[in-house]
Amino acid sequence: MLRFLLTRIASAIPVLAILSLVTFAIIQAPPGDYADYIRSQLINQGGASFAEADAQAQAYRVEHGLDKPLPVQYLNWIGGIVTRGDFGYSLYYNKPVAEVVGERLPRTLLLALVCHLLASVLGITFGIWAATRQYTWTDSTLSAIAFLGMTVPRFLMALIIVYLLVFQFNVSEIGSFFSPQYGGAPWSWAKFVDLVKHVWPVVAIATFGGLAYNMRVMRGNLLDTLNAQYVETAKAKGLTGSAVVMRHAVPNALHPLVMYQGVVLPYMLTGEIETAIIFALPTVGPAIVGSMAVGDVYVTATFMMVLSATLIVGNIIADMLLVLLDPRVRQFGEG
Repeated sequence: MLRFLLTRIASAIPVLAILSLVTFAIIQAPPGDYADYIRSQLINQGGASFAEADAQAQAYRVEHGLDKPLPVQYLNWIGGIVTRGDFGYSLYYNKPVAEVVGERLPRTLLLALVCHLLASVLGITFGIWAATRQYTWTDSTLSAIAFLGMTVPRFLMALIIVYLLVFQFNVSEIGSFFSPQYGGAPWSWAKFVDLVKHVWPVVAIATFGGLAYNMRVMRGNLLDTLNAQYVETAKAKGLTGSAVVMRHAVPNALHPLVMYQGVVLPYMLTGEIETAIIFALPTVGPAIVGSMAVGDVYVTATFMMVLSATLIVGNIIADMLLVLLDPRVRQFGEG
């Protein structure tokens, strides 16, 4: 098991290196950089002439190394990460990128993990419920819910909820995790309830898509498994229906869902990012959009690398779970 894990980690390193190069190149592809943003701000808001603003922009570009060729900028950035753990300096936030990531990433990961747990538990439960009640009104209702969750865009659901909250229910506290009175207060049950009141739309929307996928896959796999010969044999031995389903059919039907865990964390992260942008929550989503808009390349590249790393880590975790779940995979890995 340890050998298998070390092999997967070693193979992930060159993948991350390639992803970092491609990410940096794509982010730098559009014309302009943060110095151009500074120039436009000096002209539009500072009243400076084009010549004065351009001179300051050029000086800023030289000071922060933005005048160097792209390969040199990339090597400086990746070299700082490898040798010093330095992800660069955020030009827009005026602080190290590590601090920007440290402020926003834990909140984003926590929301994504909560959504993942809810989507997995509810999706698998509903999938089992629908498969064991095939062609009933329960199965039809759950299948309709799964269809909506797979087809309705998450940003559209976010916009609808924002409209309802603001214009129909007069909710004004959108775009924050807490009400003003709980901002710097120590943790308490009242503060936790206030947090839930602020983040439930993001959690609900991001969970809905994952729940729908889990439910749909679990239902289809379980229906196939229930028709397998070993299930019929278990029934012939006198096992009850629930025992046959939970002890024999469900574990085998879970294999595709276990493999799905390799992409579920990035999927939940993107779901959180989409909805957090609409709700303007201080998480990864608004930071990525804001940094891309002004050319703060190191913030954007670092966040994209984090998302890439979660995909790789998710796949490694999925492989480990599959090894633990399926003795055949474990025997193959040991051999």
